[in-house]
Amino acid sequence: MDPVLLALVAAFLALGFAGLSARTVLQQKEGSKRVKEISSDIKSSALTFLHREYMILAVVIGIVTIILAILGQIDSLEPLTSWAALSFAFGAISSMAAGYAGMNMAIRGNGRTTAAAQDSLNDGLKVSFRTGVVMGMSVVGIGLLGLCILYFGFHNFLPRDEFLAFLPAYGFGASTVALFARVGGGIYTKAADTAADLVGKVEKNIPEDDPRNAAVIADFVGDNVGDVAGMGADLFESFVESIIATMAVVTVAIALGFTAGDDPLKAWQMPMLIAAGGILASIIGVFFVRVEEKPEMSALLAALRRGTFIAAILSAVFAFLVIYLISEDHALGPFGAVMAGLIAGVLIGESTNYFTSYAHSPTKTISEASASGTGANIIRGFANGLNSVWIPFVLVAAATLVAYEFAGFFGIAIAGIGMLSTLGITLATDAYGPVADNSGGIAEMAHLPPQVRERTDALDSLGNTTAATGKGFAIGAAALTALALMLSYALASGIVDVADGGQLIFESDIGDKITLLNPSMVIGLFLGIMLPAVFCAMTMTSVGKAASLVVDEVRRQFQEIKGLMEGKAKPDYNKCVDICTKSALREMILPSVMAIVAPVIIGLILGKYALAAFLLGATGSGFMLAVTMANAGGAWDNAKKWIEVGNFGGKGSDAHKAAVVGDTVGDPMKDTSGPSLNIMIKLMSVVALVLAPLFATIGDGNGLFN
Repeated sequence: MDPVLLALVAAFLALGFAGLSARTVLQQKEGSKRVKEISSDIKSSALTFLHREYMILAVVIGIVTIILAILGQIDSLEPLTSWAALSFAFGAISSMAAGYAGMNMAIRGNGRTTAAAQDSLNDGLKVSFRTGVVMGMSVVGIGLLGLCILYFGFHNFLPRDEFLAFLPAYGFGASTVALFARVGGGIYTKAADTAADLVGKVEKNIPEDDPRNAAVIADFVGDNVGDVAGMGADLFESFVESIIATMAVVTVAIALGFTAGDDPLKAWQMPMLIAAGGILASIIGVFFVRVEEKPEMSALLAALRRGTFIAAILSAVFAFLVIYLISEDHALGPFGAVMAGLIAGVLIGESTNYFTSYAHSPTKTISEASASGTGANIIRGFANGLNSVWIPFVLVAAATLVAYEFAGFFGIAIAGIGMLSTLGITLATDAYGPVADNSGGIAEMAHLPPQVRERTDALDSLGNTTAATGKGFAIGAAALTALALMLSYALASGIVDVADGGQLIFESDIGDKITLLNPSMVIGLFLGIMLPAVFCAMTMTSVGKAASLVVDEVRRQFQEIKGLMEGKAKPDYNKCVDICTKSALREMILPSVMAIVAPVIIGLILGKYALAAFLLGATGSGFMLAVTMANAGGAWDNAKKWIEVGNFGGKGSDAHKAAVVGDTVGDPMKDTSGPSLNIMIKLMSVVALVLAPLFATIGDGNGLFN
């Protein structure tokens, strides 16, 4: 029996558990008539946006598929074949399905969470977390199922070198959808959120999610299209590309004999089986997430930590069994690499929690600085984001070193799988946050008793921390995965080779071409360092443009609709929804296309060596910016919430207004630009890998201008 059948079983188990979780959520009461009306408005608007976004994506996917099919017909570009086009389209469709499944459940779980929170905090946590479980299990289930289909359908059908080009194309498709979804959804959600806060909280001094604010429904919709659908597509590609990177390393470097003997098939199977063990561990961990009726952040965080820590321990046990049984002579080198990634992932999550939760001093000092004004809040928050960078960098560097010592470059790749092995439950704790956020807004708009909003706010505050933690996992795994993909590209394009012991070896005639004294390498490195900054500037500018339009519309309605401020008239929510939808879909195209086109231009013009330096520079600067933005934004958000619970003057105070402004600055950083960066660096690496035969051919690998 092929061991990968166990991975196939695990994929179906994940999807089955997602279905059972969805059924559990849908069996809960929907709440009052008003709660159902608000939830229905959110649902219809979110689905409208997603359908329109997917129509644009279908055009992009069609164009890239045709290009890959044409390139696959060129004999000189072997091992690239037309099968890569099919794999690309399959990966894109799978990513879209994962994002759609998660959001489709979130827009049904938000109102039910509100109704459950009327009974108790524990009931609210159960419903919102189970809604997140649907997303987590759908992502890992669909991802592993897709890889199993490719494995069983093609690994015996295609030669191994053609399988190299075929397999990463699946990740290329997933990354393309993920980037568009993250950028588009991120622009939508942060434009609406920023506008709602600036006009409502700062200018009109009305509560968050007040029904008089015309941007409120758009804000709720944004939570779903950006923080659920976008995040689901994001972590889907993180999950599958960590596996693909490991398989690609083996495919192009069969000389890595210590990984699984002389048969690379076992090393292909290993990452899929480790991921399968992580799915089982995550399902078990879900049953340990529960909390008593205690709204303290510590009690809520302990409940989620209990589940994720148990899942991490079980995942390590399952990984040990897989590696022990599948490796020749029961070699445990890869297990050391997996543990390096798993431990680094957990510690990155803990460091993220420290720098973003208001249970710790870094975020509290931002709240304190807010009492001195907006400028002090911005300075302290941004400094906190920059300061938070060193721990993830040290941890990823240490994990890379340890993984390499245990299992060479195969170890670096498989360490990324270790970091994401518990994604099923990690993503569940992340995805539940937007559901809890929506439920609190629904409670406010439906004029439910204050204790309901207190419970949903407690869940929402924790959601900000778990979301930041989830981003930390994704960013750390992105760095390791990008390194593995870069190595695969270097091997596939003939830049380097690997000796039996796993060491890199260089042909004598290319030694001078891969030195940083080579002008093309220097140019590639500088362009790579520059690109993430430009990408962030473009996405944040897009949020600013869209937010300005929504701000103008909300102000107009307050001025022109008589009785709106007094609560005697109803705002036109659909107008703000329409503005956000059009702006997000228009603004997402340029930065997303740039990330796809940039490595192609570098490879064609400057050559394969400059492209390798470009990828290295982009990975380093992208990792740094992603951590800074995610943690600064998360800390700003929770600093605001620390004031809102009664500190430094509470809601409506000058400190609160300063914190609201800081939060609006951090919103596009943590939910648009930051999380999109980890997709971008992997997307560029996988584009380089898929098109490596092309770059190796142009000018004998030296590009058009060399």
